[in-house]
Amino acid sequence: MNWDYPQPYTLPLAPRPEDIDGLNHTNNAVYVRWCEQVGWAHSVSLGLSLEDYRRLDRAMAIRHGEYDYLLPTLLGEELTLGTWLVGGDGKLSMERRFQLIRNSDGATVLRGRWELVCIDISGGRPRRMPPEFLAAYMPQVVQV
Repeated sequence: MNWDYPQPYTLPLAPRPEDIDGLNHTNNAVYVRWCEQVGWAHSVSLGLSLEDYRRLDRAMAIRHGEYDYLLPTLLGEELTLGTWLVGGDGKLSMERRFQLIRNSDGATVLRGRWELVCIDISGGRPRRMPPEFLAAYMPQVVQV
């Protein structure tokens, strides 16, 4: 597959009947949900789950998200969603990117980007990333 960056964390997907909208393709909101799923799966694979976030009273919250819907996808099409951490200041912020590829022809059908900020869960205020976040996330940052 022609990935934008090396070594993505990937999730295989295929639109189900409930993902299809009135235009007979995958609804845009489904792509947002898929990005959330792959983001969490990547975090868990790095050793940080929602339970860890709660225990540490810290979370990486989406400050800004954007999605470029390049091509439609159809019911049952085999897709692969990749994600990377591509930026991080080692203090408060990180950036996560996404690329969705149609397996049959290798076409990129979606690109997305999240700007993330570390917050305390109890108050929602920006806070420095705890050492556990730095240890898990920063070694994974891809230079762009």
